[in-house]
Amino acid sequence: MPVTRSKGRARSAGREVLPAPQTRAGAGAAALRAVGEVRLLVLDDDQSICKLICTALAPHKFVIDTVSEPRRMEEHLRARPYHLVILDYVIPGLEAERLLGWVREYQPDAGVLAITAFPSIDSALSCLRARTYDYLTKPFHIEELQRVVTRCLESKGLLRLSEEALREAVGAAIRERRKAQALTLAQVAQRTSLSLGYLSQIELGKNSASIETLYRICLGLGIRIAELFQAVQKTI
Repeated sequence: MPVTRSKGRARSAGREVLPAPQTRAGAGAAALRAVGEVRLLVLDDDQSICKLICTALAPHKFVIDTVSEPRRMEEHLRARPYHLVILDYVIPGLEAERLLGWVREYQPDAGVLAITAFPSIDSALSCLRARTYDYLTKPFHIEELQRVVTRCLESKGLLRLSEEALREAVGAAIRERRKAQALTLAQVAQRTSLSLGYLSQIELGKNSASIETLYRICLGLGIRIAELFQAVQKTI
């Protein structure tokens, strides 16, 4: 469901360490795990939006700082390094260029995600010049926010699939392409000179395949190995 901007104005800043969920959604975004501590900073004058973003990103157990008071935003940007800064582009009493300038100065290595309820060509160009990772407009969908944040942190090597989830994703991608060609496991086994049982275990995600084995499977399916991993990426 889309997120709508609350009319209330927040007056405080808070910090929240979010717990991981008890269930895992296969090889999707919830299967990604943080590599060490991942720190995010949310800057939005609407405290309800800050809380909603925290809740949306709960599956990854990030350390998230939120700041709703404009006068305290520079202070928090200077306080410690962050991996990702999520900011509202339009904050009353604070010019967007000034806020982006602080981010560039104090958080040069952080990814930046800008969110605004007042999209315009000027604001989009400003974010582009500031090299923000992405630009979302309100109301936005929770799934869209999760996807953008996941992609940004994954590109920095801060999120990755667990070994189990990776096996499952690779196996599912192989099975999908085999069935799309109306091939049986026996036929693929014959083409690849791999045992039927071994191929079955790979498709079920119960056995890891070496690069050589994946190469042979891709040859048997008539696809490039890069296509297989691109398919895995699309499941995240």
